[in-house]
Amino acid sequence: MAGRFVISEDGQGGYRFALVANNGQTLAVGEGYPSKVACVNGIETVRRNAPGAVIDDRSGGRSREI
Repeated sequence: MAGRFVISEDGQGGYRFALVANNGQTLAVGEGYPSKVACVNGIETVRRNAPGAVIDDRSGGRSREI
């Protein structure tokens, strides 16, 4: 079973999403969005872009792909 995206209200009238693993661990949290529709669009953007994303390690003062 894949992880899930959890949408929640942020207490300021906006929405956020979290990517949560099957074990309940939060893996990533999205920025604040002004509407639920915008939040869902943010989730869809992550879904489209993440499957083939490389790791760009910029630590140590230089950039390299892992």
